[in-house]
Amino acid sequence: MERRSIDIVVLSDLHLGTYGCRAKELLNYLRSIQPGMLILNGDIIDGWQFSKSYFPSLHIQAIRELMQFITQGTRVVYITGNHDEMMRKYADLQIGQFSLTDKLVLEIDQKMTWIFHGDVFDNTTQGSARLIAKLGSNGYGMLILFNRFVNTLLGFIGKEKISISKKIMAGVNKAVAKINDLEQIASTLAIEKKYDYVICGHVHQPVIKAMETPEGKVVYLNSGDWVEHMTALEYENRAWRLFRYDAKDFPPIHTVGSFPSLNVMTDDIAVHFSSLIANPEG
Repeated sequence: MERRSIDIVVLSDLHLGTYGCRAKELLNYLRSIQPGMLILNGDIIDGWQFSKSYFPSLHIQAIRELMQFITQGTRVVYITGNHDEMMRKYADLQIGQFSLTDKLVLEIDQKMTWIFHGDVFDNTTQGSARLIAKLGSNGYGMLILFNRFVNTLLGFIGKEKISISKKIMAGVNKAVAKINDLEQIASTLAIEKKYDYVICGHVHQPVIKAMETPEGKVVYLNSGDWVEHMTALEYENRAWRLFRYDAKDFPPIHTVGSFPSLNVMTDDIAVHFSSLIANPEG
């Protein structure tokens, strides 16, 4: 499959290292693009649910693919989220084409764009509520597995698939939005700062929408996730678009031997990098 050249790609909430991560589909997407700049907007590797006993080869291969972009000249910016917050102590790290930060401001075609994960405005990830959020995150991973089991059974009897997890996640996100109103808060601040665009992740709700206050207008974008929606933001021809993964547009992926090893990163290093995110003191 020929790779599409894209000026900028924004990915968030991959949650690598969890049962819910759609790593196979993510790999297909990564193999189909050649971005000039790749922005990883938080929750890339899930430090909340990380376990050395569960980090499948597909997830390791996804890290390899992301690292390979760097070796091919792509500028990669990793913005920390709440599930990989352990990396925040290394913010402002710069190594060649790779940089680690908590937020990013870019001027793109004379338009100012503010990019951050979004958890800073979410009270459910702060203080004592953080523990509850972590427990909920672990339960959500198990729910994803149960949902897939149910859909396998429905497939055998010729019934349409359902998304139990998506309905529950939508309910959770509505509750979070009601308390924190991420879209409105982020947009209001972006307007005050005279930005043209504001890009978040965190709430797993892919969207591009115009927001307005008495002080002005801004375009709010959210890159979604690779647990349920399998979406990304792409900037090309002076415009942002929302990419939605559709299996019929991609060839079947072969998980054995389809991704060449990188000299700069073996499987052991990939696992070590993941472990560092989960436990930077270790």
